[in-house]
Parts: sequence; structure tokens; C-alpha cells
Amino acid sequence: QVFRQFVRHESDTVAPLVLERSMNRVQLLGRVGQDPIMRQVEGKNPVTIFSLATNEMWRTGDSELGQGGDVSQKTTWHRISVFRPGLRDVTYQYVRKGSRIYVEGKIDYGEYTDKNNVRRQATTIIADNVIFLSE
Repeated sequence: QVFRQFVRHESDTVAPLVLERSMNRVQLLGRVGQDPIMRQVEGKNPVTIFSLATNEMWRTGDSELGQGGDVSQKTTWHRISVFRPGLRDVTYQYVRKGSRIYVEGKIDYGEYTDKNNVRRQATTIIADNVIFLSE
């Protein structure tokens, strides 16, 4: 009887563990800004890293027919990290500066200490898939 009361009390006071479904997916289509580099920190997996530029263009002004107005453009640079062994090696070997590629992955926010011992924030895309489109 004491055990039943204890179990009932515990189940009333402890919130049930509920796991929410969430999504962290990124899709990018752009041009490679630098030849990939391979890095390996002691005791950690190697990684292939490169930058990818994506562009946005839009027309400003009152025209709804697409005539007139000024065209504006914004380029955004993304840091891409490839950890998956097969994909990491193929990316390092074949992707080059100027290549047009499609990347699927997830966004990751981290922190590191630079060579001057200053803590810095880093945002990277952890690639699950890299598809080579053209030069």
C-alpha cells in the first residue's frame, strides 16, 4: 500500500517526458568560393570545409509587370562542413572553386577559440549530401 501511494505521488509530480518532433534542414544552391580543405583535429574525425555563395535578386519600384525599377542583389556566404567519410573524400577530390553545387544538410552553431585565444562564434552547414552540377 505504501508503494502504491509512492508511485501515485511520483506520477502526479513528475511531468512525463515528451519528445517533440523538430526539423533542422537546409538546402543551398550556389557557387563554391574556395577549393575545399581537409582538416583533422587531434582525436576528432577529419572534415572537408569550403565556402558557398548564394545570391538573391529582387526588383524595387512600383512596377508589377517586371519592367522598370532597380534590380538589387545580395550574396550570402555559407561555411560548409562535410564529415561523412565517403562524401567528405569525394567532395575534397572533385569540388573546386567556381563549381555550381547543391548542398543539403543542417545548420549548426558553435564556438571556438582562435589563434589569439579569442572566443568566436561559428555558423556552419553540416552537409548530408553534395551534388555537383557544373563548372
